[in-house]
Amino acid sequence: MDGTLIDLHFDSVLWNEALPQAYADLHNIDRKDAERRLFDHMQTHEGSITYYCIDRWAEFTGLDIMALHQSGVDRIAYREGSREFLTWLQAEPKRVILTTNAHRKSLLFKDTQLKLLAYFDDVVSSHDYQLVKENPEFWRAMQTAIDFDPSRTLFIDDHEGVLAAAQQHGIAHLYCVSHPNSKATPRSNSAFPLIRNLNALVG
Repeated sequence: MDGTLIDLHFDSVLWNEALPQAYADLHNIDRKDAERRLFDHMQTHEGSITYYCIDRWAEFTGLDIMALHQSGVDRIAYREGSREFLTWLQAEPKRVILTTNAHRKSLLFKDTQLKLLAYFDDVVSSHDYQLVKENPEFWRAMQTAIDFDPSRTLFIDDHEGVLAAAQQHGIAHLYCVSHPNSKATPRSNSAFPLIRNLNALVG
């Protein structure tokens, strides 16, 4: 979702700028010290469900994470071509499934702004299974819960670790988003075919 359909600029500012500043203000510490504590915590939990859990971050920081979401609401936007691609999919005889590591609180908040979920037949958060998408077990759990044919499935993501896990599960058609954050430099190489504008897949 984030970085694939939604511009990752929102999350980048939220976690790398707004959160450290709010944490520094709350605990009356230097901004650099706040960044160090938060990024150390991120590194410790990277690749786990805790890394993506809004409730755990609220507990760790003492902050209202959803209030921080609200403070940056004007930055929530579709990535280039994403809405057009989803509109095209709606008219096709295809089952469309959203899989995301985002906590459902964040998912629903962003849906309020973009009406994203209306484009999907099913929505799966990694929190449903307590397994991140980077973990091959996530895909096995999803296969059990939502039957789909990996050999006929197209999957798009901005995270190579997630794509590798999907590939290990047998998902045949994989693309890596080259420009997840509109304010950052696009990636130029990947182990998977790169795509910038999802609307290029229409046809």
